[in-house]
Amino acid sequence: MGGQMGSGTDQAGGGWSRRRLVGVVLGGAAASVALAGCAEDSGNRGSGSSGSGSSGSGGGSESGAGSAVPEARETAGSAAPGSGSAASPSGPRPLYLGTYTSAEGGGRGIGVASYDPVSGRITGGGTITGVPDPSYLAVHPDGGTLYAANERARGAVTAVRLSDRTVLGSRATGGAHTCHVSVHPGGRWLLSADYGSGTVAVHPIDASGALGERTDQVTHRRPAPGPGQQGPHAHQIVTAPDGGHVLAVDLGTDTVYSYRLDERNGTLTEVARAGTRAGAGPRHLAFHPGGRYAYLANEVDDTVAVCGYDAATGRLTIGAPQSTGAKAATNYPAQFAVTPDGAHAFLANRGDDTLARYAVEADGARLRLLGTVPVAGDFPRQIALSPDGGLLFAANQRSGTVGVFRVDKANGELRLTGEPFASPVAVCAVPL
Repeated sequence: MGGQMGSGTDQAGGGWSRRRLVGVVLGGAAASVALAGCAEDSGNRGSGSSGSGSSGSGGGSESGAGSAVPEARETAGSAAPGSGSAASPSGPRPLYLGTYTSAEGGGRGIGVASYDPVSGRITGGGTITGVPDPSYLAVHPDGGTLYAANERARGAVTAVRLSDRTVLGSRATGGAHTCHVSVHPGGRWLLSADYGSGTVAVHPIDASGALGERTDQVTHRRPAPGPGQQGPHAHQIVTAPDGGHVLAVDLGTDTVYSYRLDERNGTLTEVARAGTRAGAGPRHLAFHPGGRYAYLANEVDDTVAVCGYDAATGRLTIGAPQSTGAKAATNYPAQFAVTPDGAHAFLANRGDDTLARYAVEADGARLRLLGTVPVAGDFPRQIALSPDGGLLFAANQRSGTVGVFRVDKANGELRLTGEPFASPVAVCAVPL
């Protein structure tokens, strides 16, 4: 959460704005917990709204110099983003970058770049404009469409066709401050989480990749939010590897909710809940490729946990809290990334500004902390691995950079590949 310091609270739907910076000194433990849940984002909210209906093609593309171009422009020899074609391992690959357009010093939309899978070097390729505050990004399974969470007081999600960078339109989530999106593996449904209102929503995806009107919305009303929390704060919604259940992580209620998605009607039915210890503030969950375990980052109490997952029931069992490896007095773990072979896991530590390295043991049932490495930036909001697991990308919000690390698949060591790539208020990096 983090960036510039906000002034005062920004509430919508009873929830705190995620873009207030921890660092405001308040008296009392309860106030500290409330702020910790909002600690990652930069500046105050923009006053704009992304609209509730389809916006048509109301966006555009900019070249690196800022001039408008009618079609996508790629660096020489690169594959077209989202084309779905398999490029050679040595050829440039697409990279998309999220930001806050309403933050001071923020971007103008979704950043477009490419990266060399051998050297890790990032080359800028312009901006997709017309997408407000795209703080989290997800790509359709067919590679043709990119989806963005529009993190504003009036939450929305936007679809972008990647072949020509056309904005296909936006749809209201019905909640506030949409902070996470994911695509169901079947490719027919977009799932979103609204931090400000503690809601999750479902939108249909048509054959063109465009979004239809919302088919369902669920508010996390039980259990009651813990001390210092102004309400539920849905932070993530993701489909389990088996495809049978959708899990939503809520920081405000200290709960991970399991739902069954009706793939015909696009509706969610709750089937289970798993509670963390009070005040843990769960933020993001990442599954081991084996599908039986997942790893949970608890933002507020600076811990992680190994979770067991039962595919038959959708039930998650949260294990004992473990160390993030952080040595800073104040640290907010952000997100896990698990290697494709399931041998290692990495965690972004905001405040400590490190990447924690874990060995994954016992077929996924155990995490062993190997140590931490400096992230070479300030406040790593999000991390992601390249599809082959050879590179790790860290979006550093406060320094406005994306660092790239080479992953040693044998021992999980991370080595910075070069100078970090400058990207305004970098809060998300999605390598294809």
